[in-house]
Amino acid sequence: MSPLGEPEERHPETPGSHRPRWGVIALLALTGFALVRNGLSDQAEGPPQPGGGARPISPAESRPDASGPAPLTRSAAARVAIPSLKVSAPVVPLGLDKDGWIAAPPPENRNLAGWYADGPAPGENGTAVIVGHVDNVSGPAVFFGLGSLKKGSTIRVTRKDGRAAAFEVYGIQVFAKKDFPSARVYRATGRPELRVLTCGGGYSASAGYTGNVVVFARMTGVS
Repeated sequence: MSPLGEPEERHPETPGSHRPRWGVIALLALTGFALVRNGLSDQAEGPPQPGGGARPISPAESRPDASGPAPLTRSAAARVAIPSLKVSAPVVPLGLDKDGWIAAPPPENRNLAGWYADGPAPGENGTAVIVGHVDNVSGPAVFFGLGSLKKGSTIRVTRKDGRAAAFEVYGIQVFAKKDFPSARVYRATGRPELRVLTCGGGYSASAGYTGNVVVFARMTGVS
């Protein structure tokens, strides 16, 4: 089984994105979890990156809490909210593209996230994955501020069944795309967990973003 619970050996790849020159109209479609490529200057202000939370996550931090709430039955994600970032966005189901990358939400919608629907649902036993763009041609997008999220922050995912799963952030790191640790990020821990991903790390006009911001969170409540 793959880390996302799929009966296959390949893992969903990390998103890959290029930061656009904000305000440029022309779009260039790219493969996978991508935005546009319009040559934003390297000196332009970019999204915040994790600070102290970027240290490696210890085994104690990644260990599930046996006293946590019982897993929920499966139901699709409908909305994600991160109160500390003032994020509240609808969620659409996503699959894999032909190259094995997590497909992207439509880049023209700045306030839209995507749930990897072939993996666990948020609140279900396993590791659910939600992705979103960091920016698009018109400016910051839904997860622009993800790199500034702090440990202990709450992420709330409302599901199609009307129930909401609350997750507490226990780690946030930036991983290079070329060395993305899929097994570590997507592995099941025996409890309901959530990963939220967007693009991050260094940026160049020719190569785009070099890494991915990954938020690690575990379910702590259900309503």
